Amino acid sequence: MQSRRKLRYRLVVSFALFGFGLSALFAVASLYVRAKVEDQLVVSALQNDVDQAVENKHEHPDQPLQSQLISAWLYSDRTIYKAPLAWQNLGTGVYDMHDVDAQGRRRHYKLAVSRKYGLIAFLSYDIDREDLSKRQLITSLVASVVLFSLLSLAIGLWLSRKVLKPVTQLAQRLRDFRKAGKAEPLADNFADDEVGELALALDEYAARLTAMVERDREFNSDVSHELRTPLAVISSTTELLQGSPDLTDKLRERLNRIERASRQATELIEALLLLSRAERRGPTRGETTDVGKVAADVIESQRPQLRGKPVEIGLEIRQPVSVNAPASVLSVALTNLIGNAIKYTLEGTVQVEVDGNRIEVIDTGPGIKPEDAERLFQRGVRGEGAGGSGAGLGLAIVRRLCDLYGWNVSMRPRAETNGAIASIVFG
Repeated sequence: MQSRRKLRYRLVVSFALFGFGLSALFAVASLYVRAKVEDQLVVSALQNDVDQAVENKHEHPDQPLQSQLISAWLYSDRTIYKAPLAWQNLGTGVYDMHDVDAQGRRRHYKLAVSRKYGLIAFLSYDIDREDLSKRQLITSLVASVVLFSLLSLAIGLWLSRKVLKPVTQLAQRLRDFRKAGKAEPLADNFADDEVGELALALDEYAARLTAMVERDREFNSDVSHELRTPLAVISSTTELLQGSPDLTDKLRERLNRIERASRQATELIEALLLLSRAERRGPTRGETTDVGKVAADVIESQRPQLRGKPVEIGLEIRQPVSVNAPASVLSVALTNLIGNAIKYTLEGTVQVEVDGNRIEVIDTGPGIKPEDAERLFQRGVRGEGAGGSGAGLGLAIVRRLCDLYGWNVSMRPRAETNGAIASIVFG
């Protein structure tokens, strides 16, 4: 999962963590080296000192046992019983010792033992003093870690401000362009570095995008002009033919179908052109459309698609609904939803219900899988079992139109039986 933190925040945190980690590693290494070296030095010094003390006593019996350390004791094989019980069986070497003194205080010391020439010498070294110095060292190292972490944080803040200044300026200019809705050249405001190359690439991309949008606008204008003219001719000619008194019922029905198809094509062109323009400037408000009336017109226009199938189409208006949108937009959306329901329903019913702030198309077809409900609104995706021609664009167009006007279109399987429910909730 990608991080959503700002780049500067991540840079500052990286510096702080690096400084803390390096300082902590140095502190741990210092403690380890100190403990290791100190132990080796103390053990070596104690052993050398006790051995030297025994050698001096052996060479000069009349002199007392001498040691450069704090405490020294000398016994013989016959007087060893006078030594503390824990010492009596210790061989030559250095030992870590713990005991309790006469005042009840727990002591920690190192004891060096040397057995030579019938003499047994003991030298002790108080470790409690070293423990105090160790605690002081730990305190100093912890303070150093905190200090270096804060220093790393301060350096990170300063460096992030300096290093990311061009990136921040580029981001700010892009935000300003987005608010103003007009792009200006970026590369002239930046040095010839990586950020400058990025600004130049954005300028080139903006130029290509602007040219593409302009071509799209010109194409839409051409389509609007070229397609409206033949459709107007078809519509007027059909109207004239419908007024002929000698038409048969079969021929009149065919003319009605031509007239409905012409009207649908006109509405589709208007909706697509509106969609193309409105995605740049926002939808046009002010035109109120009766949802129930449009649904009834769409149902009548779609009846010829039944082609003798045992399917009944019904409309139920539980509560009238009006929307602030052109009738052509709603007609295109409902034509796709109702047409899909008729195409996939081999037998049964297609029921259109208008209620509250929504319209639903309920069919008894094979239904859809819950995981495919959202995917069907993608371009080029068709439902399972789709027959005949089609590019899978109908529901994608419906989704774009609904998003444009703030409507929520969705599909879901019926819970109680086979079939699917397509619904538009008007915001």
